[in-house]
Amino acid sequence: MKTLLFSLLGILPVSLQAQEAFSITGIVEGLKQGDKVYLIYKTKEGNVSDSAQVSAGNFSFKGKISEPTKANLIVNKSPFSATPLPGEIVDMISLYIEAAPIKLESADSLKNSIILGSAINEDDKKFNAHIKSITDKLSAIPAEYNKLSNQEKQDKTIVSALNERYKKLSDELVPLFLNFISNNPKSYISLMTVGQLLQNPEKMVEAENAYAMLDPVLKSSGLGIEIGQAFNASNNTNVGSVAMDFTQNDVNDKPVKLSDFKGKFVLLDFWASWCGPCREENPNLVKAFNNYRDKNFTVLGVSLDRPGKKADWLAAIQKDGLNWANVSDLKFWDNEVAKKYGIKGIPANFLIDPTGKIIAKDIRGEELHSKLAEILAKP
Repeated sequence: MKTLLFSLLGILPVSLQAQEAFSITGIVEGLKQGDKVYLIYKTKEGNVSDSAQVSAGNFSFKGKISEPTKANLIVNKSPFSATPLPGEIVDMISLYIEAAPIKLESADSLKNSIILGSAINEDDKKFNAHIKSITDKLSAIPAEYNKLSNQEKQDKTIVSALNERYKKLSDELVPLFLNFISNNPKSYISLMTVGQLLQNPEKMVEAENAYAMLDPVLKSSGLGIEIGQAFNASNNTNVGSVAMDFTQNDVNDKPVKLSDFKGKFVLLDFWASWCGPCREENPNLVKAFNNYRDKNFTVLGVSLDRPGKKADWLAAIQKDGLNWANVSDLKFWDNEVAKKYGIKGIPANFLIDPTGKIIAKDIRGEELHSKLAEILAKP
C-alpha cells in the first residue's frame, strides 16, 4: 500500500525531473512472518509512505523517483500513525534510494543489514567512516547531558561548556567534508554534504568552494540546481545589500510588506513554532524588542510553520509574547520569503537599517543586544 503524504521533513525540495524505477528487496532472517516493513521517502510532491508484508524473512518495494533521495525502512511502526513508546527500541535503517536494484541482507535485524547494489549507499558508508572519529564524539555529548542532574542542567556554565564542545567538534567536521568532496566530486553524497554545509550560515564560503568542486552533472541535477539557487539568494542578502521587499499575510490574513517598516531598524526573524532553538531564542528577542521599541526598532517575524498548523503558530506567538508583526504563508520550508532569502536553517535573521540596507546577519544572544546598543546609541 502506498500513500502520498504532504511534506513533513525539513529537507531541500526535489525538482521536476524524469522518473526512474527503483527496487528494494530485503532478506532479513530476524524478521517474523507477517511483520510489516514501512518505507518512507520523499518525492517532488511530498513524502511517500509504502509498506510490505514480510514472508519467510523477505520483503520488497518498487517505485519511481526523479533523483536519489534519503529514505527510512522501519519494522512495524509507521511514523505517521504509531509513535514509539518511551524507551521502545524500533528496528529501522536509513538508506538512499536510487535508480538501481537495491538489496538488504541481514542474519538478525533490519538495522544491521548490509546494503548491496547501490553506489550511493556505498559512498555513504565510506563518508560515514571518514567522519566517524568526530561524529562519535558529537554523539557522546547529548548522552553526557542526559546523565546530568536536574540541578546541573540548570547550570549555565556546565551547559555552555557542552555547547562549546559541540560547536568546536562540528567545526572540525568541515575540513573532513571538504576533503571527501574534493576526492569524490561525482558522488551524490558530496552534493548532499554541500547541502549540509549550506544550512550553516557561518560556513557559506566553505559551502560555495565545495560546490565549485562538484561534477557538472551533479550541479545540473534537481538538488544541484536548487543549491546553486540558494547560493545566489545568499549572495543577494550579504551585509551591505538592500533587503528584498516582500508581502506576506499576518495573523489576521492581512498583507504586510517589509517596506511598510522603512524608516525603522528592523530585525527580520525567520522562525517556527516547531523549532526548538527558535523558541529558546525568543525570550532574547522579546527583551531586545522591549528595550529598543521606543528607539526606532522593531521585529518582523516570518514563520516557517506547516500547512494546516496556523493554530500552533498563533499559540507560539501568544505563549512567547511576540508582540510584533508576524507573517507566514504556512508552507513550511517552501515559505516564499524564506526561499527568496535563501533560508536553509532556522533560527535566522537579518538586521535592516532605516534605508532598507542589511547591516548584520544571524546575530543572537548578547551579540544582538550589543549591536542594537551600538547603532541605537548613535545620534
